[in-house]
Amino acid sequence: MINMIFLGPPGAGKGTQSAYIIRDYGLVQISTGDLLRQAVKDQTPLGKEAKVYMDAGQLVPDSLIIGLMKDRLASPDCAKGVIFDGFPRTIAQAEALDAMLKNDLKTEITQIISLNVADELLVERAVGRRSCPKDGKVYHIKYNPPKVGGVCDLCGTTLAHRDDDREDTIKNRLKVYHETTSLLKGYYGNSGKFTEVDGEGNPDDVYVKIKRILG
Repeated sequence: MINMIFLGPPGAGKGTQSAYIIRDYGLVQISTGDLLRQAVKDQTPLGKEAKVYMDAGQLVPDSLIIGLMKDRLASPDCAKGVIFDGFPRTIAQAEALDAMLKNDLKTEITQIISLNVADELLVERAVGRRSCPKDGKVYHIKYNPPKVGGVCDLCGTTLAHRDDDREDTIKNRLKVYHETTSLLKGYYGNSGKFTEVDGEGNPDDVYVKIKRILG
């Protein structure tokens, strides 16, 4: 079983690499945002409780998120293992996750992989990214431009530059990421399970490095 935490700044390529891992290892990706939305939609007891906080614009308590994760991890499709997406973000969350896995599910985190990309490159990737509002296809004005400038190859729709990809937005997200993740690197650094991977190369080459770690 592989239970991995995938660290990496926004735009580092975690989504691409996670898709490769899911394809080859049969893991399930667990996103706290997806868990919360599904629980609220299904009106589960935890979902109803979480909705109170969400409707009030407050952060959902860690204890509730851990409870949702516990329920999700008990599902049969998680038997081969999971990739934790966007969680933990703090030391308290990491400690709570470790305790839940050990005490309730008799398992543990097996790998923590940090995908490292220089901030300058991440900003360049974000600022140049364009997406099709209609079919979701993503382009880059430098690395993967459309055949005709500014429009989608598939449907001809004018491409959009998302607010999340504006320079000031991405720089702020990177600042927050570094402030929180530096603490997690310290928490997991001496566990013998933490590995840093250079994520600046071709995605296929980066994946070769990750496969060596996962075995």
